[in-house]
Amino acid sequence: MSDGKQKKLIPAWRAILTAMAAGALAGAVAVYVTGGFSGNTPAGAPGDVAQEAVATAPAPDPADSCTLKADMAKTVAASATGQVAAMLPADPPQSLAKLAFNAPDGKPMTLADRAGKTVLLNLWATWCAPCRAEMPALDALQKEAGDDGFEVIAVNVDSGDDTKPKKFLAETQISALAYYRDNTLDLFNDLKRRGLALGLPVTLLIDGEGCLLAHMNGPAEWAGEDAKKLIAAARGS
Repeated sequence: MSDGKQKKLIPAWRAILTAMAAGALAGAVAVYVTGGFSGNTPAGAPGDVAQEAVATAPAPDPADSCTLKADMAKTVAASATGQVAAMLPADPPQSLAKLAFNAPDGKPMTLADRAGKTVLLNLWATWCAPCRAEMPALDALQKEAGDDGFEVIAVNVDSGDDTKPKKFLAETQISALAYYRDNTLDLFNDLKRRGLALGLPVTLLIDGEGCLLAHMNGPAEWAGEDAKKLIAAARGS
């Protein structure tokens, strides 16, 4: 090849290499700006990572909102005095909306089906003497305070069929409490895994969003003024 042709080719290759390098640099800058600092691009511009992240963010977990109720739990527990002084604040509050048992019609349900109601959830069995002793008081509390915004949900956890628990309720003239049931012990074991149930009876105070506010192991006098004050505090009244 002649010297003249070589001189013409060398500048041409230099131009091509220079263009390639410039293109690579521009691409690198574009990736850095878009992927790193979204504030360097106008809001709403194509490739705005911040806006894309917001658009695809998952919905908030209801359980997370329960953890924000620590102050409310402490306030409610502070109202647990006298005959209900054993009621402890939830630490931290947690969602119990998925607790499952059978409704009075025998169909499966969860606490989420009572959304909007403050619930005093009590687990009891006919073979548990303290449970039997407090059932009339729970019945009286439901009779006096139960309404669209509050319910005592007493869940029987006897194994076997309904014969024994229904006979006990009839003999003790329990009339205001609806008949909730779980003969599998799944509900009790769920609460045990959460560190909330040590034995029977166990009672939980839950707000209208399914968040645990306070809990108690052992019986209490639920028909007294102390219990009513506690329920009023949980209802915010």
